[in-house]
Amino acid sequence: MDPMTGADAHRLPLRVYYEDTDFSGFVYHASYLRFMERGRTELLRNLAGDQSDLHAEGTGLVFVVRKMNLDFLKPARMDDLIEVHTRSSELRGASMHLAQEVRRGEEVLVRAEVVVACVRNGRAIRLPDSLRRVLTPPDPRAT
Repeated sequence: MDPMTGADAHRLPLRVYYEDTDFSGFVYHASYLRFMERGRTELLRNLAGDQSDLHAEGTGLVFVVRKMNLDFLKPARMDDLIEVHTRSSELRGASMHLAQEVRRGEEVLVRAEVVVACVRNGRAIRLPDSLRRVLTPPDPRAT
């Protein structure tokens, strides 16, 4: 089974607008970063509530992108319907590793591996247990 289409993968449908494209009519590479940021935000919102709530309740808990690997495979164009698939792939002390894909139907357009750090007052901190519970990826051997 494709791990990005499993039940644990969050899907965010989007339409490509003119503002997302460059002069050639293709999606500008930096637009994919915005699409994937929305995907990560919605994954967290679905699992743990608003990030603004985490920030307020956690006395300043925020998430920062520490590392990102991107593989641009195929372009999207204006008016395309795309989906951002996001899933947790690994949790470490103060970081979560996420796998993301931008798809048009079954076609994978962009793949990304993202490391997001949990930070408070400018310092990395351990992911809260409540977040760790909802983000722990399922054991592939359990299926």
